[in-house]
Amino acid sequence: MIQEYVPGKQVTLAHIIANPEKEIFRKLGIDDSNNALGILTITPSEASIIASDIATKASDVSLGFLDRFSGSVVICGEVSDVEEALKEVTDQLKSVLHFSVPSITRT
Repeated sequence: MIQEYVPGKQVTLAHIIANPEKEIFRKLGIDDSNNALGILTITPSEASIIASDIATKASDVSLGFLDRFSGSVVICGEVSDVEEALKEVTDQLKSVLHFSVPSITRT
């Protein structure tokens, strides 16, 4: 995969995986008692720290992964909590920091 960064403030991916296979959790090193994963990719990458803070304060989710260099965030929890957290992150980044955000997708 080729990943290209362009100047600007954007969330390029906001996706929920409901009921992922347990192997995915194991490969990520995340507790497999969770029912959902929320995945975000954010530019500039430092905003992943802000997104992580918003997500963990918005609902009962835990932080599975945060990479402040690539802008990747993975959150874990119940499906409804992950959905609420991603919605709050995209809403806040859009309204407060004027980011471009995609629709939240789900599999």
